[in-house]
Amino acid sequence: MKVARTAAELEQRPRAVAIGTFDGVHVGHRRVLEAAVAAGLTPTVVTFEPHPRAALGYGVELLSTLERRLELLAASGIEETLVVEFGLDVAQLGPEEFVEAVLRPLGTEVVVAGSNFRFGRGRVGDLAQLERLGFDVRPVPLAEGVSSTRIRDLLRGGEVDRAARLLGRPAELDGTVVAGDARGGTLGFPTANLRLDPQLLVPEFGIYAGAAGEHRAAISIGTNPHYGGGERRIEAFLLDFDGDLYGDRLILQLWQRLREERAFESEAALVAQIAQDVDATRQARPPR
Repeated sequence: MKVARTAAELEQRPRAVAIGTFDGVHVGHRRVLEAAVAAGLTPTVVTFEPHPRAALGYGVELLSTLERRLELLAASGIEETLVVEFGLDVAQLGPEEFVEAVLRPLGTEVVVAGSNFRFGRGRVGDLAQLERLGFDVRPVPLAEGVSSTRIRDLLRGGEVDRAARLLGRPAELDGTVVAGDARGGTLGFPTANLRLDPQLLVPEFGIYAGAAGEHRAAISIGTNPHYGGGERRIEAFLLDFDGDLYGDRLILQLWQRLREERAFESEAALVAQIAQDVDATRQARPPR
């Protein structure tokens, strides 16, 4: 998939354009992307970075990094994506100004979006206005009960299985492996410590069964209370893996929350519980 940062980087050609932030690329987003691909023109996405709410000073915990979002868009059949830098200059564009600055230079003929789509300064533009401006507008019915906001709420409660049904895939943590205190190795369960973009949402603290690539993973999210920790850490023990991941990008899938984190009466009790968590991870199944 070709990724551009300005409209001028993309050839002007007949396009079916899906517009949106697409945070998480959940099942509702995927309906919009499928409609763009089905239109028969070059399927294209116009998305925004940073998230418009964040750019306007509102707090928002993201479901996916831009890198992961682009990967998911490509996997949905999108051929080209324009990433619009969302600053105050873009926020101040009226609907017609946005059309002339972004959509027309691309050669947009079809616009695909959720039926509640709004755009332009003050969110005054809608699909009816795009139709008046000459586009073939194809509204996509909303997926009932599916929204990035709802998914965030489920993840904050540790309900990764329910979140997966709305995402259409397992919830993920996407980051870089960094050095930790190596305590897991001394216990017989060496872990990869993940550093995340600070804007990414982190689910409720606890122990999770999941996967990293082809390997199942027992994943700890929390402060490691047994050792009196105070800093949040994300640590993954990859089952049947022997290697060095330092500096690598790692995407962890979260399949099931096994338990809450807690302190133990002894290190032996902690090791026994970790062994149980590993066994549970071997038995876990990806959410459907």
